[in-house]
Amino acid sequence: MRRISMVAGLALAVAVLAGCPPTYPNCKSDETCQERGEVCVNGTCQECATDANCKEGFTCQGSKCVPKGPECTTDDQCTGGKICEAGKCAEPQCTSKDQCQGAQECQRGRCALPPGACNSSTDCAEGQECQGNQCVAAATKAECNWEPLRFGFNEASLSSEAQSRLSELAQCIKEGGSGRMELAGHADERGTEEYNLQLSQKRAASVKKYLVDLGVPANQLKTVGYGENRPTEQGANEEAWAANRRVEFVR
Repeated sequence: MRRISMVAGLALAVAVLAGCPPTYPNCKSDETCQERGEVCVNGTCQECATDANCKEGFTCQGSKCVPKGPECTTDDQCTGGKICEAGKCAEPQCTSKDQCQGAQECQRGRCALPPGACNSSTDCAEGQECQGNQCVAAATKAECNWEPLRFGFNEASLSSEAQSRLSELAQCIKEGGSGRMELAGHADERGTEEYNLQLSQKRAASVKKYLVDLGVPANQLKTVGYGENRPTEQGANEEAWAANRRVEFVR
């Protein structure tokens, strides 16, 4: 009788133990781990068992979801004629030169410029420009002559020499030799201050008109007359007066 009771008690204990679920992180099935978004791996709740348990872009390593490495880093790691783009094997950009632009050629599935070739000057190195789809040394632009323009006594009209100077200067300006500038007119000390102010303004205006007639944008030029108030040479002699009858190009 006593033996029967012991057997019954043992059976009851086994039944009770069998009915109790394991305590986290121990598990017997995924059900124990579901509440925490995990799966059962070898009796323990883990983040993943296979890549299928991880979100896109991640892989299961050591029961942990980690970011996937790039599919490729070089074209050699791709097959079937594909190329490596942004870490993935992708279809080639081209299979022939006809699919590329300008001087580009199809090189191993990519449109690329061969050495020394160009479609624009931005493809060339510093100091070079693109001519006929080839990078060549850029032509050196001549420095503009910004020396003051001189005038005769009591004159605001331009001499033939002044016109020649301005023709060269206009071309230089149009080729990018300068941005906005001030045409500053001046006069020598002879005459009244009011007269000299008007004369210096006329000199600046005549220079502007000539440059504009040669194609320099008018809004690029500003005229100012300073009269006799800003002499470049001091003295009451012809040398000083001739130096002070001028228009300066102030950039």
